Amino acid sequence: MSDNRTSLEASAASSGSGAAIASTTSATDSSSTANTTATTAKEAGEGSFADERRAGRRRTDRIILASTATQQAVDRASTVARSNSTLLILGPGGSGRQHFARAIHAWSQRASGPLVHLSAGGTPESLQPREIFGATPEADPLGDEAPDGAEGALARAADGSLVIERVDLLAAPVRQKLVQALRDGSYRREGGADSIPLRVRLIATAEIGAEQALGDLAVQTLPLPALSERKEDILPLAAHFLAEFADDEGLTAVGFTVDARRWLIEEPWVGNVRELRERIRQAVRLSGSGSVSAEALMLSTEGDEVPSFKEAKRAFETRYVEGLLRRCSGNISRAARLAKKDRKDFYDVIRRTGVDPAQFRS
Repeated sequence: MSDNRTSLEASAASSGSGAAIASTTSATDSSSTANTTATTAKEAGEGSFADERRAGRRRTDRIILASTATQQAVDRASTVARSNSTLLILGPGGSGRQHFARAIHAWSQRASGPLVHLSAGGTPESLQPREIFGATPEADPLGDEAPDGAEGALARAADGSLVIERVDLLAAPVRQKLVQALRDGSYRREGGADSIPLRVRLIATAEIGAEQALGDLAVQTLPLPALSERKEDILPLAAHFLAEFADDEGLTAVGFTVDARRWLIEEPWVGNVRELRERIRQAVRLSGSGSVSAEALMLSTEGDEVPSFKEAKRAFETRYVEGLLRRCSGNISRAARLAKKDRKDFYDVIRRTGVDPAQFRS
């Protein structure tokens, strides 16, 4: 695709026929702090509409508004972008926490400043103080690598925004020191005596249930729903990812089969948007230039590893059986008829996959 912008979570396009029905207009965000681009698209055969909010220069910097839940999240994000208060974004993994953090920075008055990311879960506890606050040469545990001491994320993000991913995974003493710095408006490097003014806005992310990750510090919050709670977003997101990865592979995006579209809606998407994106990426590789089938989506797995034929067959059988039993509310006889198999043979397949028909009975 020649457009070098990208989707924060996804861009809207038609997945039924593969032809995008969209018009793009420029708009000014209600906060008057950032320009946005809106795209409206109609999912062929679905009657659903999606709006696209631009949140940066990259292709992945777009947010798709197809559901009321996402619209509410974007409205809230637009509001908190006007503030300099500490923000805590709450949501399950893969729901778009980092994407919304980038959008809020882009829509804020700090947009011209740096945006620094720090993963609490990916930073050893012994290095967390150094990575956040910095350290003098004497106190730096990696002193040989930084003879002048370490510059922490708070310094690197000065006049901009610091995103700490999974702030709830910071060691308790580090979190307490961070909260104190936010209260005081200043901090000290590890081993340092000089007080350094805090010139950064903190945007922290955490799992649902970690609302007290920053103690009793007054923070603004932005809750993000799981993808299963905003199913209207699934097809527009899938259509965007299809177009994106087909373009990356030099293929023509044809669309999804009817069964694939049904499967996309019925899938629980435990991994949320991240899982959907990866599934589409792998399915495009399996499908080539043809329409993406339900089978291709079922066989796709996270990562680049290609499953063996035996593993792929087992995965297909399991998802095929689950899909049939879900459609038939756990009725084995009906599912066998739809599969055009003898009931006994179909039951043997069920036993081989380990699927329990009872879980699909209402």
